[in-house]
Amino acid sequence: MKNRNPIWDFFASVKLALFTLFFLATTSVIGTIIPQKETAQWYIDRYGEASANLFQILSITPDMYSSGWFLSLLGLLCINLIICSLDRFPGVWHQIKADNLATPLTRLEKMTPQSQWQSANPPTSSASALKTALNTHGWKAKERSLDNGILLFAQKGAMTRTGVYIVHVSILVIFAGAIIGSALGFKASVMLPETRTTDKVYTFDTNTAIDLGFEVRCDRFNIEFYDNGMPKAYRSHLSILEDGKVVTEKAIVVNDPLSYKGITFYQSSYEPYQEFLVTITNKKTGLSENVIIPYKEQHSFEKNGLRLGIINAEGRGQSVSRIKIWLTDDNGDPSLFWLDDGEQVTVERTKNNYTVSAKQMYATGLQIAKDPGVWTVYTGCALMVLGLIVAFFMSHQRIWLYIREESDGKSSILMTGNANKNKVHFEKIFQTLTQAIKKI
Repeated sequence: MKNRNPIWDFFASVKLALFTLFFLATTSVIGTIIPQKETAQWYIDRYGEASANLFQILSITPDMYSSGWFLSLLGLLCINLIICSLDRFPGVWHQIKADNLATPLTRLEKMTPQSQWQSANPPTSSASALKTALNTHGWKAKERSLDNGILLFAQKGAMTRTGVYIVHVSILVIFAGAIIGSALGFKASVMLPETRTTDKVYTFDTNTAIDLGFEVRCDRFNIEFYDNGMPKAYRSHLSILEDGKVVTEKAIVVNDPLSYKGITFYQSSYEPYQEFLVTITNKKTGLSENVIIPYKEQHSFEKNGLRLGIINAEGRGQSVSRIKIWLTDDNGDPSLFWLDDGEQVTVERTKNNYTVSAKQMYATGLQIAKDPGVWTVYTGCALMVLGLIVAFFMSHQRIWLYIREESDGKSSILMTGNANKNKVHFEKIFQTLTQAIKKI
């Protein structure tokens, strides 16, 4: 036996894999229990100064998952998986591609399970009939003539021996996807007022501006409240613009984002303003004007010759539920009326009638994520599921039949087989198959 390289053996060790997985699992639990990416003062207030300093020294905070030692553990696991696979896979591949018709008869005689019986037909006829029977039951058999008989071999699931290596590859693919997402992606946010557009968002950690390469506009923001004033649901109507033209639009809510060019916009929060979006339409001419009016300030609608102001508002906290409007066209007394937030009413004046709608202005809080590695991660997860199914629920099953001629011209048949996993289930398959082909 050749002297093995101790460094190679170290990185190919199953013990190293167990050690690495144990510490990754333990530290991940710690990183889950202790919130990440908070301020230093937050940790001091929550855990005390001594504990907060210890967390800082051990790089548990503010972001343990980006710390050097955690990334080193992940790197060690990757190296271990690669070396372990390179070390063991050639032997597995040799078993997959092995010439099983060259298996010594002495070994076959010792295998379990096994069954023996005699046939009135000569070996050639028996072998042909048994081969046909095996093929009928889904076992594609091969044949080889020996000096003292004929050997048949059939197998199923040879490639299932690669299940564990599919899992190894899946983990590496998931890590590759995470690296791609970290290097080429970003997580950011923006507070976007209604009717406004932006082509930039700002990263969470450094507040660095990122150019989207297109514009996003908040066309409208709607919010519903419970009777106690708590937010019930809120929705942002977003449009994506390229060269000033709308290319796609969608109303987003929590867990139903808008995606465009690999960038996803999530509904996250909102902020009410002390300004109001007012729309006035002349019912006679159809002329419509949309303006933003600050609270208790008068605004002139030059096209329609109107003046309007929000003179009072009712609501809970910073959110308005009812609005009192003052409106005049300088013909007769001004109109005073209340309307619910977002409601549309008709106002009759001396010369014209107008429809008026008004709602409190909001800014929608958006979280923006770009993760070009997400499909790589999904591919890795799919591979992992496949590998686990193959590794735990499938097995490499092999069957041999040795047909030997007896002195009276009849045939003596030895049937044996084995499986690398789930041997109890294989014995049931073996017994069922034996009963079926014994009748040949």
